[in-house]
Amino acid sequence: MSEDEQQSAMWRPSADLAVLRLRAELLAKIRHFFQDRQVLEVDTPALSHAGNPDIYIESFCTQYEGPEGLQQLYLQTSPEFAMKRLLASGSGSIYQICKAFRNEESSRLHNPEFTMIEWYRPEFDHHQLMLEVEDLIKYLGLFAADQTIQTISYQDLFQRFASLDPHSATLAECQACVIEHDIHLSDTGTDETSTYNKDMLLAVILTHVIEPELKQFPFVFVYDYPASQASLAKIRQGQPPVAERFELYGKGIELANGFNELTDNIEQHRRFTQDLKTRKNRLQKKIDIDHNLIDALSEGLPACAGVALGFDRLLMLASGKTILKEAVTFSFDRA
Repeated sequence: MSEDEQQSAMWRPSADLAVLRLRAELLAKIRHFFQDRQVLEVDTPALSHAGNPDIYIESFCTQYEGPEGLQQLYLQTSPEFAMKRLLASGSGSIYQICKAFRNEESSRLHNPEFTMIEWYRPEFDHHQLMLEVEDLIKYLGLFAADQTIQTISYQDLFQRFASLDPHSATLAECQACVIEHDIHLSDTGTDETSTYNKDMLLAVILTHVIEPELKQFPFVFVYDYPASQASLAKIRQGQPPVAERFELYGKGIELANGFNELTDNIEQHRRFTQDLKTRKNRLQKKIDIDHNLIDALSEGLPACAGVALGFDRLLMLASGKTILKEAVTFSFDRA
């Protein structure tokens, strides 16, 4: 197809009709799955007065021109903060299927606008929630009902595939691992103001060295991340302390990220403040803290576990596609 022909076809969907039918089928099944388990479907705003200060996530910003003047707003990177406010209000178990937005690359596995399934289960920990995620994968027909999805700790994962203990390794040892695997970085860094600190190097090792090895598994759970990567998860004290967090991979592709949720408002505010400091040092965009979330945690968030599942990537795997744009109706370049 010539360049002119490709341009003239940009009005067409990026996913074929068979994938769109499968998309509708899986969404209907997901709703039935949660209905059977008496998990309430909710709908929260995509626009917020506060953004996500996570240093690994960039928010889309927009402006509201109201009678009180210009107000900066953010498109949600996930519905997490609003859903936790509902949990603190006594909602009980809830889920949401929604659009999320991240100001990041458009590539084989990324689209700045994507569909997310997020849910929260009071009185669950992250291991119980992993079992429910597995139940959902089986219910959708993506994994054999009589088999168990493999689990592996973050520590064992790195030791097995990168010969590195992620908890005890020094920055220099992480740098050496990057060099050993012929990963070329402009600056491997020495402190939080550099391009790559230890956690960033671990992330590079994960994506470049370990994730290709995970293609051998239809699905696998990775759990108990370094405490420095807790984000919004509780930290379990020990030697070493670990974040009660898990991720689900399908054929080497990250699909879901779940936490045994942090409920301490003081600790959450401290983490947000530290993120903002790091963002400033790294010359990243300034983000406003969501004080509504902090107030909700102060009021009392019930002990719970929550998970965000990338539906487009799940659909991509279910339909046998290898490019995310083939699993969304109109990809970013056709939006």
